[in-house]
Amino acid sequence: MAKLTTNEARTLRRARIRKKIEGTSQRPRLSVYRGNRNIYTQLIDDTLGVTLVSASTKSPEICGDIKNANIEACKKVGALLAEKAKEKGIEAVVFDRGGYKYHGKIKALADAAREGGLKF
Repeated sequence: MAKLTTNEARTLRRARIRKKIEGTSQRPRLSVYRGNRNIYTQLIDDTLGVTLVSASTKSPEICGDIKNANIEACKKVGALLAEKAKEKGIEAVVFDRGGYKYHGKIKALADAAREGGLKF
C-alpha cells in the first residue's frame, strides 16, 4: 500500500470526523480550514446547508492588523467569530477541526472562541 500524502491523510481524517458531527440551527458546526497563509472559519447549519456566520484572517475587521495566519491571528479570528455569533444569537456550537490536529493554531482559535462566549 502506498504511503498517503499529508493532504490525503487529512482528507480521510476529515471524512471520519464529519460522519459523527452534524450542525443544526440551534447548535451549528464550527468548521475550520487552515491554508498556507490564511485561516477560515464558518458556522454552518447542515440541515439547511447554509453558512450562518464566517470569519477569517481576510475579514475586513482584522485584516489590517495581521500579516499571516500565526497563532496570534488565529486568536483574533476566534474572538471575531464568537462576537459575530453572539450578534446572531448563537451560543452553542459543535467543533469540526477539519482533520487538523487539535494543537497550535486550531487550539488557539478554539480557546479564543470559548473565551468569546461560545460553548462546545
